[in-house]
Amino acid sequence: MIRNLFGLVLLAAIGAFQVSAADTKFELSGKNTEIKFVGTKKDGKHEGGFKTLIGSIEVEGKDIVKGKITVEIDMDSTWSDNEKLTNHLKAPDFFGVKNNPKSKFVSTKIEPTTAGYNITGDLTLNGKTKSIVIPAKVTVADDNLTLKSEFKINKLDFGMAYGKGIIEDEVSLTLDVKAKK
Repeated sequence: MIRNLFGLVLLAAIGAFQVSAADTKFELSGKNTEIKFVGTKKDGKHEGGFKTLIGSIEVEGKDIVKGKITVEIDMDSTWSDNEKLTNHLKAPDFFGVKNNPKSKFVSTKIEPTTAGYNITGDLTLNGKTKSIVIPAKVTVADDNLTLKSEFKINKLDFGMAYGKGIIEDEVSLTLDVKAKK
């Protein structure tokens, strides 16, 4: 009986160690995560991004496929290459920061591809939520995680119709994450 009890305690301890050793969480912030956008129009383009965000990327061991990504962006931290545009981006016809101070992304599925990964998730922007797919290159090595991505979203999907016919509907985004455990 004591030997069986000892065996159960040993199995429980080993199982607990494996569960805790397999879960790794990388914290995201504006210091290690860069989110930039480029909006284009007939006579040029404007660049910008977001300075303040929080979130995490959780992986099982070094396996991102079983992971979870969550990011919350402080929309008041929006910036652009033009101060007047920055203020307009915070207005109701774009991000509507007063009524929608935070934007959020939560992954729902991560799948390997020949070029890296497809990260599917729900993006909430301007009070509207839509499922998007983000192609990414992700590396988990030792205590470091890097993620790089370039993709487009359609601003009309998030209720931003300002400049229809003048400003392109698709906005290019780049993500650059360099996180440590």
